Amino acid sequence: AVKKNPKVGNITVQLEMKALWDEFNQLGTEMIVTKAGRRMFPTFQVKIFGMDPMADYMLLMDFVPVDDKRYRYAFHSSSWLVAGKADPATPGRVHYHPDSPAKGAQWMKQIVSFDKLKLTNNLLDDNGHIILNSMHRYQPRFHVVYVDPRKDSEKYAEENFKTFLFEETRFTAVTAYQNHRITQLKIASNPFAKGFRDCDPEDWPRNHRPGSLQLISAFTRNRNAVTSPQQNGSDKDADARSDYERGASRTLMHGEHPHQQQIMSRVLSPGLPGALPPPHPGLARLTNCDWSTTHKPRDSLHHTYKYRSYHDTYIG
Repeated sequence: AVKKNPKVGNITVQLEMKALWDEFNQLGTEMIVTKAGRRMFPTFQVKIFGMDPMADYMLLMDFVPVDDKRYRYAFHSSSWLVAGKADPATPGRVHYHPDSPAKGAQWMKQIVSFDKLKLTNNLLDDNGHIILNSMHRYQPRFHVVYVDPRKDSEKYAEENFKTFLFEETRFTAVTAYQNHRITQLKIASNPFAKGFRDCDPEDWPRNHRPGSLQLISAFTRNRNAVTSPQQNGSDKDADARSDYERGASRTLMHGEHPHQQQIMSRVLSPGLPGALPPPHPGLARLTNCDWSTTHKPRDSLHHTYKYRSYHDTYIG
């Protein structure tokens, strides 16, 4: 064994969120890999002790295969099985923490998070993401490298770094979660997945209780049918919008959508300041008013429905 430089020899590292990692590890942690790259959850975070406060260090991570096997998930037994020999190794890459290099004092004063690290299965990736094979198991490794100021520092490269492994962070790379319990735990523990959680209707705000959800859901379904050019920054959906305009009367006037008619009567109510004349004559009948004589656009009010494209999207 190589004797380590005292600048790194006394360093110790503590894995953050260890209890959560243990919970995932008991189920068999899975991490999603995509062509564009996907962040890890749980995020790899550590607390570092024993650095020289005035010395410079670089922090980096890499991922090594746990074994030379490829796996598959058996749903009937809820377990991972060996499916054969591992695929050819992916290009070995390391991820440098974006704050590297930095003084030991800076690294030790806070939790170090690798939240920018992304995993991909794209062998031709040119974004610097970590490339992994799907359905293979990997062990993350954390490295602390002392930035040696000596001119011949390459001679001491073996002495100037220290590697840390946490077996509870092992995972299987997948393109879609296989174990439904992993999916449930990710949703329950990931703050960015709160939109997928179930909740008690009594916890909803009063104006979002089931009585009003029918109107809102009908409105949302119809609004999402057409993409607004403001949403994607281009006008490539012009054909879709023209198709919508040709079929607007069919969508709005059919009697099989009573909730849609109710929401339209509220959205295009003459009581709204700055409301526009309806784009379709039939809409006047929905609101039982004379649009042409009583309600004209008011330039002083910046009302949502004053803008043609946004207005069309809401009708859609």
